[in-house]
Amino acid sequence: MLHRLFCAFFLLIILQGCEKKDDVKMMYLAHTLPQTHPVHKGILEFKKALKLKSGGKMDIKIFPDGQLGSEREVLELLQIGSVAVTKVSAATLSNFVPEYHVLGIPYLFRNKQHQFDVLEGEVGKSILEKGSKFWLRGLCYYDAGSRSFYTSKKAIRTPEDLKGLKIRVMNNQMAINMVNSLGGSATPMSFGELYTALQQGVVDGAENNPPSFVSSNHYEVSKYYTLDQHSSLPDVLLIGTKYWDTLSDEEKVWVQESADESSKSQKVFWNDSVNESMEIAKKAGVEIIIPEKALFQEKSKPVLEAFEKEHPEMSGIINKIKNQ
Repeated sequence: MLHRLFCAFFLLIILQGCEKKDDVKMMYLAHTLPQTHPVHKGILEFKKALKLKSGGKMDIKIFPDGQLGSEREVLELLQIGSVAVTKVSAATLSNFVPEYHVLGIPYLFRNKQHQFDVLEGEVGKSILEKGSKFWLRGLCYYDAGSRSFYTSKKAIRTPEDLKGLKIRVMNNQMAINMVNSLGGSATPMSFGELYTALQQGVVDGAENNPPSFVSSNHYEVSKYYTLDQHSSLPDVLLIGTKYWDTLSDEEKVWVQESADESSKSQKVFWNDSVNESMEIAKKAGVEIIIPEKALFQEKSKPVLEAFEKEHPEMSGIINKIKNQ
């Protein structure tokens, strides 16, 4: 709490002195990822496009590496207007905007193309707009790949192999329910603690996308990677409505078009990063397992059924996605 308040106070001082300098309107963007990450590279394209479209009238100052706090803390800074833009996982955002929960349903998307069609179509745009009532306006989605299981001592080839295994998950109810439905024991834990937990056997495995599996060095202590691809939660580029409402109509067009262009570039960066990460993992001796995904999909169906029962108001969104 004190950290968040300090960040807010610090940024308010900056914004008062530097929001517009030499006729350049500066947007402040904070995120938690390293500068080598494909999402950060996408954000650099956002900055480049905005500067070009505005003829140098607008620019972005980026605060990467969690300099201004966790994803949740930065979201709160957006809500009070201290930061203009951020990138967060749809999982984190679902704690603020309930509709984002839908995107975490296991095996909701048939394939990558179906996911992109949904996110860039009517349903995806509608969900982006839902955040406005919480002062968090979605600009576009970034590819965050598909999450799969990795383990340290036992390979997962079928859902039965998960039985009795402690699997680290995000502190997200959908992720917890998904692992438990497959027979594992979901164990919420900070990502920063996970390497040591895997190394010491506190947990038996975890689940994440290939770039995160490699950049975190978890491939050093987890020698089995099962590409079951159970969820495909995107990242979301957001702008706080308190800042958005200060922009002219022309400036809003520049920002939105720049975000859309950066989303296209980021997909390429992400795909390259996945290929590179898989090669690194293979060379390090990680066994890559391609399971029969239908087995995992069938076993995880109760997660969708329970979600629809608890949130009947979301059924319309789910049906639109299924039928697209």
